[in-house]
Amino acid sequence: MTVHFIGAGPGAADLITLRGRDLIAASPVCLYAGALVPLELLEHCPVGARKIDTASLNLDEILAELVAAHEADADVARLHSGDPSVFSAMAEQMRRLDALGIPYDVTPGVPAYAAAAAALRRELTVPEVGQTVILTRIAARATAMPPGEDLATLGLSGGTIVLHLAVQHIERLVEELTPNYGTACPVAVVARASRDDELILRGTLADIAEQVRAAGILRTAVVIVGKVLAATTFPDSHLYSTTRSRA
Repeated sequence: MTVHFIGAGPGAADLITLRGRDLIAASPVCLYAGALVPLELLEHCPVGARKIDTASLNLDEILAELVAAHEADADVARLHSGDPSVFSAMAEQMRRLDALGIPYDVTPGVPAYAAAAAALRRELTVPEVGQTVILTRIAARATAMPPGEDLATLGLSGGTIVLHLAVQHIERLVEELTPNYGTACPVAVVARASRDDELILRGTLADIAEQVRAAGILRTAVVIVGKVLAATTFPDSHLYSTTRSRA
């Protein structure tokens, strides 16, 4: 028996890996976050599979389901939105499974920030414009941020900032990033990336908060801040340079 942590992708049901799809099809138990994981993915479950929406469950209740599956020798497809390597709350589940001696593995998925960049038709690493991408959030109702990971400090790098779980505090983001990036810095907000109701806002630190409030975006959005969003003048990548030796 194995618990399979599977990245379910950013929202579109077809943005799941073939491995993830096949693991769902082979697992008689499926745990998923109903508010975030596309329900169409449940169509891959085998006939008679036990399907459990974890949206209203706490960690103890989720672990109880995993333990029950282990005792029944039933593989589990544990679906997490996006890619489970970031902001997925997978680590505390794995810690519990380690303590209980229950085996697990991880299958990556398409992260929300990648789907947002695709929607914007932008590369987040542009030669001589931006080569650093910081994935972060802010401290609000969730757990506190570690020392030195506040936006004012992270913004000193000048790198591209990608914020998850933060759009409802857009005014605070603008206030904390403006000193390092300036009011003219490009910003994009992508809500519900890859879904049928995807919404894209483009602006600057000067006007993005007003746009977000006017659009009524409160959750399920990625905020991207950085010069790469508006870069048009930059050298070609060395990867395809005619002067690069390919010997």
